[in-house]
Amino acid sequence: MIGAMSDEQDPIALFSERFARAGQTCTEPDAMVLSTVDTDGRPSGRFVLLKAVDARGFVFYTNMASRKARALVANPQAALTFYWPPDTQVRVEGRAERVRGDEADAYFATRPREFQVGAWASAQSDVLASRMALDERVREAAARFEGAAVARPPFWSGFRIVPDRIEFWTRDPHRLHDRVLYERRDGAWARSLLFP
Repeated sequence: MIGAMSDEQDPIALFSERFARAGQTCTEPDAMVLSTVDTDGRPSGRFVLLKAVDARGFVFYTNMASRKARALVANPQAALTFYWPPDTQVRVEGRAERVRGDEADAYFATRPREFQVGAWASAQSDVLASRMALDERVREAAARFEGAAVARPPFWSGFRIVPDRIEFWTRDPHRLHDRVLYERRDGAWARSLLFP
């Protein structure tokens, strides 16, 4: 199409192509490290799963009372890191925003029933007295929805990381790695190369 960006100019298209390739060799290409900073300035990283990506950004879902969600509400700047052995890393930086309720509903409906029940049972990131206490909460949640569809909990939703920086890193055997940086400037992506 005339006027369309090439994959070299569009980092989301480039990400999608590399993500598809990683899916052929990696067990969990959708695993990404989400890095946040809380109100005390304390950084934290943890793996979450990428559930959608498009021109708007990168989406994952969580309990909104979790430590990561609280950090993102307080400070919406976040980073994502993907690593696909043996030679590819992608780093994404941007602003976190909540997904729309209909998006969260649609994704929640695709989850296996036991995951849906688990979302109701878990007070994610809170102190847990024992595994038995969690198992009891799971039984209670399962009984609550016995014979009925499991509705999305009001405290469970998703975030979209709207990127303003995306870096693609490719390993070089001589440690002269290829680093290509895309930065959003005035609504368009600018591409540059970085020293390894």
